Amino acid sequence: MYPTLGHLFSDIFNSTIVIPIPTYGTMLALAFIAAYIILRNELQRKEKLNLIPVEYREEIVGKPATAQELIISGLFGFILGYKFLAIFFMAEQVAGSIKDFMFSLRGHWVSGIILAIVFAVLTYMDKEKKKLDKPKKQKVTVHAKEKAGTILLIAAISGIIGAKIFHQLENWQEFTADPLGSLFSSGGLTFFGGLIFGALAVIWYCHVKGIKIAYIMDIAAPAIVLAYAVGRVGCMTAGDGCWGIVNPDPKPEWLAWLPNWMWAFDYPHNVINEGVEISGCQGNYCHVLSKPVYPTPFYETTMNLIIFLGLWLSRKKINAHGVLFSIFLVFHGLARFLIEKIRVNTTYTFGDQQITQAEIIAVVLMILGVVGIFYFWQRYKKENIHEH
Repeated sequence: MYPTLGHLFSDIFNSTIVIPIPTYGTMLALAFIAAYIILRNELQRKEKLNLIPVEYREEIVGKPATAQELIISGLFGFILGYKFLAIFFMAEQVAGSIKDFMFSLRGHWVSGIILAIVFAVLTYMDKEKKKLDKPKKQKVTVHAKEKAGTILLIAAISGIIGAKIFHQLENWQEFTADPLGSLFSSGGLTFFGGLIFGALAVIWYCHVKGIKIAYIMDIAAPAIVLAYAVGRVGCMTAGDGCWGIVNPDPKPEWLAWLPNWMWAFDYPHNVINEGVEISGCQGNYCHVLSKPVYPTPFYETTMNLIIFLGLWLSRKKINAHGVLFSIFLVFHGLARFLIEKIRVNTTYTFGDQQITQAEIIAVVLMILGVVGIFYFWQRYKKENIHEH
């Protein structure tokens, strides 16, 4: 496993390289970048089809930088310097507990102050270049693709809140034992909680901006599934505990061509230090699972990449708005329901049956998807009949 980029590069170049940036965090960042690219591309395409309106607003241009703008820029720079640059300046202290570090109050004051000054100065200089003797009002055109960053930010913030809430509901005893510790811990995020809260927040934003819900749903579907697939790569490479149950069965003959780790994997050097100690290992990540398990993050990445490919190739062929998103719900829900059968997760007891929160939500998503396909297709047919 590669808990940090340093472990990855050390293996590639066969030398010791200390880069305490977690692979999981890196893949999470790449997941957001992938989602941003898809969102921006599809928003632009839908605008060209006159499905999403161009926004016009008035702004005052030519004003010098205000104290408020300088303070905001400085604070943003300070946070980046205090936390993210600190990863390099405090490498030895951060290594082994980077998630705990990011959620703590610790940081590097000097790098924070320097970056705060740099950001404030850059903001001041930019405003000075554009300053006019007499500031004036100007109508500014805001294209749909320029909203991609805002949509992603809203989805990310609300998604993290939702993921936290659903995790606490799934692990109620852990939450009641230590409410504050559970809420502000570096772990404990549930994907479906993030998906639900993120979707609701984005729907509200798009409603305010006059973007039809069915349009943004179709735009978001391939972005969500691709981001999920990329994010699960981080789970696989880091070994963050999102693996499967113990796989005691030998690899079938018809799968002999696959590498062994695709069938059963023991996650050596996993980031949560689960399992038994590795003999002779030195450092922060020296554990391996005593029994190999199903590498479910790999399976999820594979399934969701296939779903993404299907959605991406179909997006221009399906004219009934809302159907693409409904198809996503069906297939993503089905994939998650199947993976839950071999995945480690908290279960609820209903009679003689054991069921997970994710299985319940997956079934609900599949039902909503089937209903959505029928509803949006019927609505599309009715609209076409009226037009003709």
